[in-house]
Amino acid sequence: MPTTPVRPVVVGLDGGRAGLAAADWAAHEALLRGVPLRLVHAWEQLIVPYASLAGVAVPPDPRRSARLLTGARARLSRRHPGLEVITDRLPGDPATALVAAGTDGEMLVLGSRGPGRAAGFLLGSVARRVVARAEGPVVLVRAADTGKPEDDGREPVAGGSAGGDVVVGVDLDGPDDAVLAFAFEAAARRGTALRVVHGRGPADEPADGAGLAETDSVTAPLGDVLRPWQEKFPGVPVTAQAVIGQAGAHLVDASGDAALLVVGRTVRQGALGAHVGPVTDAVLRHAVPPVAVVPHP
Repeated sequence: MPTTPVRPVVVGLDGGRAGLAAADWAAHEALLRGVPLRLVHAWEQLIVPYASLAGVAVPPDPRRSARLLTGARARLSRRHPGLEVITDRLPGDPATALVAAGTDGEMLVLGSRGPGRAAGFLLGSVARRVVARAEGPVVLVRAADTGKPEDDGREPVAGGSAGGDVVVGVDLDGPDDAVLAFAFEAAARRGTALRVVHGRGPADEPADGAGLAETDSVTAPLGDVLRPWQEKFPGVPVTAQAVIGQAGAHLVDASGDAALLVVGRTVRQGALGAHVGPVTDAVLRHAVPPVAVVPHP
């Protein structure tokens, strides 16, 4: 019988500190899944003003790309013995190249410079285009804020809590199996609990008007949604948080000590630009732990 090809975890490198933190997170994820890690670097030909008018050809710089990949591969092989690491240089438009690379893997991992910064990778045009166009899960990882300069020689680590829960945002009006499958599988691999943050209508609002109510068990409507997944993953403890109002802000608050935050992105047809939705946009701007964006119909 033909065997199913092994799909790697793919991580895009940009040469920055956050990219190295993302690569480390992706390496750990690849080990959890028992698959190779594929390091890719997307680069474009440099554009020099008036070069074409002067008849000067400006070649791309593949040497920097090769050095970046070689160094990252050596570093990860030292830190994660036994991990198979593949490297690829991807010339052309970075967003297009990264989206294509992600289709061949179980997920695509990218780095971020930090929450709320205008220059942060999560807010950049390349990352936004990748998240909006990717056909599979994209995980955004930021380097933990140590309060030290980026070039202080310290090894970058991913933000979030390594031993924390997995948090997932669920829309009861349109829950999607792809999002729940990703969240349950992530919690099962890590041997941790799953916290489900879901919206609740104004009629269900508590008398004190609290915007966030945590419970030890799931509510009835959510229970119907989660029951088949709890039967499939009986070893994953599940708790629920019902929220009213701005779901993005509540997800950011709920995931402060999480190992991973999982949100969905509705796939939209047509040329709508880099649309990721208001909840996902808020999460990408402000959440501390790695954020997995899972596309669904």
